[in-house]
Amino acid sequence: MTATRVLSICAALLVSSAASAAAQGDGTGGSSSYMHVVRPGETLASIAQRYYGDPRRESVLVAENGLTTQGGAAIVVGLRLAIPRVSYHRVQEGESWAQIATQHYGDPRRVSALIEANPDAGGNTPNVGAELLIPYPLRHVARQGDTMRRVAQLYYDDQGEASRLMRFNSMRRQRLARGQIVLVPLADLLLSDEGRALIERTTGDDVEVGATRDMQHEIDEQLPQLREHVRRGRYAEAVALGNRLLGVGELTDIQIVRIFSELAVGYVALDRGDLATDAFARVLERQPDFRPDQRDTSPTVLAAYERAVTRRDEAAAAAATAPDDGGVTDADAGPAPAE
Repeated sequence: MTATRVLSICAALLVSSAASAAAQGDGTGGSSSYMHVVRPGETLASIAQRYYGDPRRESVLVAENGLTTQGGAAIVVGLRLAIPRVSYHRVQEGESWAQIATQHYGDPRRVSALIEANPDAGGNTPNVGAELLIPYPLRHVARQGDTMRRVAQLYYDDQGEASRLMRFNSMRRQRLARGQIVLVPLADLLLSDEGRALIERTTGDDVEVGATRDMQHEIDEQLPQLREHVRRGRYAEAVALGNRLLGVGELTDIQIVRIFSELAVGYVALDRGDLATDAFARVLERQPDFRPDQRDTSPTVLAAYERAVTRRDEAAAAAATAPDDGGVTDADAGPAPAE
């Protein structure tokens, strides 16, 4: 066996070890990776083209797998390469941006990447039920002479994004020391259709592609039309559209509130006060402090809302006065023990 062949095998083993560590993750999202085994004739560019639909993403594969670009990033047949990608998170009741950032990035100060990647998912707090895109935190190891502007140019094709990188990494200086780690949040590290199909065929598991997030975005685009139907008195059309949107499922809480509040107005106009009350009841389930604007809301719609409030309050009062003994009565408990 030649010395060159021995060195190639050693290099492959070292890179495979680095790739395995990257795939296992370190608390910053590394679990969103798939291991690809290099086949004859493949290059980093061809692999990037297959999984991302863009050969320029070979820079991501280089960084993720600890390869070197000195003289070209050579790979050998049988080498295991981690293929990173974005992930998704469904917002639960009570979660904050900081909590989600801590879960995925290990640091609540990294919320900026989440908010920038999900501009329609809420303001100070994320919308309950929203599916968030979680940018992949690529680990870049700084080389001699690296700066944050150079790193931004490499991964974002824009040196002006250096400030975003500095904020995400809590850094104040542009210049980087050799070997320094910079986390690069990549919101557009999406799989191509070919890459997704390959991973699913190999693993037998479905790959998250953000279908719920896309659907929620489409619903957001249709909500103004629902509002316009109600405003122009097209109540039958409003009821039909509102119920169709509800039938899609996987909505955010704020979307449910907006749809049911419009449906309530439509139901009142169609002389279905009972359904209007039910609609307001659904609104109050998601947003207990909801109240229609009295200046712009008709008395009949307000009456339906008040009935829903009364129903909720009566149910809460009944629950508060119910015995807290699991429903066991004195007779069920049996005779009292003898003195």
